[in-house]
Amino acid sequence: MAELHDLTALEQAEGIRSGEISPVELTEHYLTRIERLDDTLGAFLTRTPEIARKQASEAESEAAAARREGRELPPLYGVPVPVKDLNQVAGVRCTMGSRALAENVPVLDDHVVTKLRTGGTILLGKTNTPEFGLPCYTENGLAPPARTPWDPERSAGGSSGGAAAAVAGGLAPLAHASDGGGSIRIPASVCGLFGIKPSRGRISGGPLLHDVSGLATSGPLARTVADAATLLDVLAGPMPGDPFAAPSLRPGETFAGHARRDPGRLRIACLTEAPVPGVEVHPDCRTATTDTAALLSGLGHEVEELSLPADDGILTAFTRVWSVLAASRPVPPGGEELLMPLTRYLRSRGAEVSGTEFSRSLYAFRMLAQSLADGLMPPGGYDVILSPTVAAPPVPVGALRNDADPQAEFAAIGAFTPFTAVYNATGQPAVSVPLQWNAEGLPIGVMLAGRYGDEATLIALSAQLEQARPWAGRKPAMW
Repeated sequence: MAELHDLTALEQAEGIRSGEISPVELTEHYLTRIERLDDTLGAFLTRTPEIARKQASEAESEAAAARREGRELPPLYGVPVPVKDLNQVAGVRCTMGSRALAENVPVLDDHVVTKLRTGGTILLGKTNTPEFGLPCYTENGLAPPARTPWDPERSAGGSSGGAAAAVAGGLAPLAHASDGGGSIRIPASVCGLFGIKPSRGRISGGPLLHDVSGLATSGPLARTVADAATLLDVLAGPMPGDPFAAPSLRPGETFAGHARRDPGRLRIACLTEAPVPGVEVHPDCRTATTDTAALLSGLGHEVEELSLPADDGILTAFTRVWSVLAASRPVPPGGEELLMPLTRYLRSRGAEVSGTEFSRSLYAFRMLAQSLADGLMPPGGYDVILSPTVAAPPVPVGALRNDADPQAEFAAIGAFTPFTAVYNATGQPAVSVPLQWNAEGLPIGVMLAGRYGDEATLIALSAQLEQARPWAGRKPAMW
């Protein structure tokens, strides 16, 4: 017999609207699973059961009133959605994964939290993240490491590793996450989930900690394409003060609606070689990509191999900007000595980057975006670029971390994630699709990237792949 956590988020929401599912019962179900499994999975930095129970009780009353009055509810009303601990929830501890901020309690909501409140979702807690979201694993000095439930000896990735561990382990039906260099897509890949990094400006980064580089954005992690697309609908939309705004959908359209549409015949470029010099792609990741290319061809798409010259120029620019962002994170007096070695290393590098170097790096991002728009993806060109999400299968907890040599650690992080940061630099949307598992039973994600502003095509194509090779029924032993 199916349990509540076996249902998709949309199935849960429909049950709440019809009265077949109680938001209180649903919330208690997840709080019980968190209590039982979170010490192993390391999904949460802060649990908020009191808030969750209060919100669930209010949602139950409102859902009953809506049924009596024939009113519509938001699409995820009453569904639990945890928030990554890089984002602020008023009155709830926000550590950003750092011991230096262990007692930080903000007084304002980030705009994404405002959207989630308006959507009637339930806050189970704040999910685990590495310090300031800087590395692609989720290990810090505050909580156990985030682990993929497919093999708890291995990392859930990062920096949205806690969010991914929660969803993949059945501790939440879907989750808010964020991505500045791959931090949604990397955990999606190693946890067997579908994750969307939206276009720059699709989701507000305000009101306080705007990313002035334009690299980072919030986005959804989910088990199904339709669930993720619906959460994107909830999170999307401009807010006062936003410096960017992605092109809107046509009036009346939703991203969830595109999960039910045929994408049409697309031109797809297949990239299997890393665009960074000296990085080898693991055979499992290469095979997953070529197998997906064959599947896409079988679905009627035009797929062509693509080879890009390896160039470390964008890596250099990204490293400079990433270091400046690390150095810009506010740390209270006396907190520097509490920071992780990698954080201190990046902050020291960032302090040495000149204003001219920072400006030139941002300009390199813009020129990369222009070259892709004009050269590879103009109208009539490629609609989508297919590649591995990461360059290797899920790695053991601690395998990428190197406190004794953070410079070597940062190089190892770059070698593991050579494909993802390109689309943070350009602002294009990209998704990780969980189509493949290797011989060890570990998930191997593949990445699809689209034109700026065109999440709709990626969602429709991902849904077509999901229908052709369903993955939601495949669950880890911990489930």
